[in-house]
Amino acid sequence: MSLSKQRIVSPHVAEYPPGHWSNCIRAGDTLWLSGFTARTNDLKAIHGVGSAYEQSRVIFGKVKNCVEAAGSTMADVVNMTIYVTDMAYNKDVWRARQEFFEGDFPASTLVQVAALATPEILVEIACQAIAPARAG
Repeated sequence: MSLSKQRIVSPHVAEYPPGHWSNCIRAGDTLWLSGFTARTNDLKAIHGVGSAYEQSRVIFGKVKNCVEAAGSTMADVVNMTIYVTDMAYNKDVWRARQEFFEGDFPASTLVQVAALATPEILVEIACQAIAPARAG
């Protein structure tokens, strides 16, 4: 049995040109979100340069926009992998995360990496969410 894939697009989150990747794919009742960074929607700059907290807020906002475009909510996010260029940024990421989640937070992994796409990017976050069929 093969699951159908559906690309989910939010008008609030820039999509990369075809042939690169999709920001969000729905397969069955699961949303798979690519690793988001704090790039601006014109893809030419980074929000919150020097601030892991601001970059995390921007990223969680992108996640929220994508899951809502799929008919889900932040409460439906079940797992995330967070990449930081310095483990000291974990407090900033957690602080921003508390602004977007409540109750049972998603299962999470935090990994320090040597570098991300550009030196200004301090945080990248990839998520999975449930996207059950909604009545209506």
